[in-house]
Amino acid sequence: MKNKFALLALLGLFHVGSYNVYAQATEFAEESDTIITEEVIAEETVAEAPVEESASFHQIIKQKFIEGGPGFMGIVLLCLILGLALAIERIIYLNMASTDTDKLLNDVESALKNGGVDAAKEVCRNTKGPVASIFYQGLDRSGEGVDMVEKSIVSYGSVQMGLLEKGLSWISLFIALAPMLGFMGTVIGMIGAFDAIEAAGDISPSLVAGGIKVALLTTVFGLIVAMILQVFYNYLIAKVDSIVNSMEDASISLVDLLVKNK
Repeated sequence: MKNKFALLALLGLFHVGSYNVYAQATEFAEESDTIITEEVIAEETVAEAPVEESASFHQIIKQKFIEGGPGFMGIVLLCLILGLALAIERIIYLNMASTDTDKLLNDVESALKNGGVDAAKEVCRNTKGPVASIFYQGLDRSGEGVDMVEKSIVSYGSVQMGLLEKGLSWISLFIALAPMLGFMGTVIGMIGAFDAIEAAGDISPSLVAGGIKVALLTTVFGLIVAMILQVFYNYLIAKVDSIVNSMEDASISLVDLLVKNK
């Protein structure tokens, strides 16, 4: 009797365990099917979704430039090109005009002690830059007295300063002209937008927004051009001031050398 009861208990436990295993397996299979189905749906959705290519910065600039109209946008672009060309030319010229004044003074002093004024003039003739040119003019009139040396240095220094500042007024003109052309393009674009509204006989939001956006593009580009050229202009002004200060200090030192070696 006990053996039969134990056998029935084992059969019952086996049945319950089998049912639990079956239920868990069924649940796992359903979850797996659900996950697979969701992944397939997600992949199909991604495959069916349109692929949007992000436009590059160059393409965006080109598109906005075309939307702004070739008239005023072309003139603003021309201001940028001419302004940058002048700025680059001035940067090259000013960098070549920079001179190591301390080395030049030492060479001139050595030449004055060893070979006199002619040797010092030869040193200045073989050195590039406005400082060397001013030194040459001062040494060339050293025989006429210190006063004539100072006058020649001041006069020729003004000439060299004019050469250093050459072209800066044109860059300043383009800085002022670019935003003004942009504003003019904006005003003309607004007038065209209002003419379109008048012709349509109704104020359409899309019509107004599109016209205003196109009109404002010229102002944006004009301001961008002015800001770019302003950075170069300020750099050039600082460079010119630095060279002029070096010229003045070196000229004073030259006069002192001539007085010392008189």
